[in-house]
Amino acid sequence: MSRILVDPTSERSPGVRQRVARPSSLDGLTVGLLDITKARGDVFLDRLADLLAERGLTVRRYAKPTFTKPAPVDLRHEIATQCDVVIEALAD
Repeated sequence: MSRILVDPTSERSPGVRQRVARPSSLDGLTVGLLDITKARGDVFLDRLADLLAERGLTVRRYAKPTFTKPAPVDLRHEIATQCDVVIEALAD
């Protein structure tokens, strides 16, 4: 199945990006949870963190300063260097 990914940062002509292969398992990986700071996203991530920890996974939490802008470069770098996979939460 072919999918089109849309970048919400107002690109006029979207760049083509190759999808990164998903790991076959999360065992031994560090999972980053990124809260974009929309209402109740933290509630979802709290529950997800509990479920992942119950499976024995290492979980690191992050939060954007505001949902209205992309994550700052320093935060993206921190996540990229400390995590193997990332889950981003949206909620209202």
